[in-house]
Amino acid sequence: MASFPLESALAVGFGANLSSSHGPPESTLRWIAPRLTNLLVEWGNADLQDVRCSAFLKTQPLGGPPGQDDYCNAVLLISRVERPPSEAAALELLEALQCLEQSCGRDRAREQRWGPRSLDLDLLFWGELRLEHPRLVLPHPRMHLRSFVLEPLLQAMQGAHPPCW
Repeated sequence: MASFPLESALAVGFGANLSSSHGPPESTLRWIAPRLTNLLVEWGNADLQDVRCSAFLKTQPLGGPPGQDDYCNAVLLISRVERPPSEAAALELLEALQCLEQSCGRDRAREQRWGPRSLDLDLLFWGELRLEHPRLVLPHPRMHLRSFVLEPLLQAMQGAHPPCW
């Protein structure tokens, strides 16, 4: 297998464990995947052929309040982003991701930390960019501790699954 170009790659984890206006969590992820892809391709000046998506993974909630429903998680990976990494560009992408979350009913001001949500989009990494901003830390500081991120990320890196939409 050819080596994966991490220096130019960008990954976004996405998941949900509450229904949205688009249906139950898996339906929400199927609805958001092509929209997220289009956003990332346009924003990053990337090629659609460089987009990879994992399978959907059902997992138990990690932390947060007890009694939550299981999550449905996936990772979308773009192997080559042409846009130069910078703090300003990363924060611009964060804003766009949070707008997508809002389109699925997420209200960050009213939710409980690690509580249930209709859509969670996490920028996992962008090449070798290191960022410690009050709104965004890159790479994601807990990514290496979460199998629900690592397993789909590895699937996407291997390109073993067709697009998830």
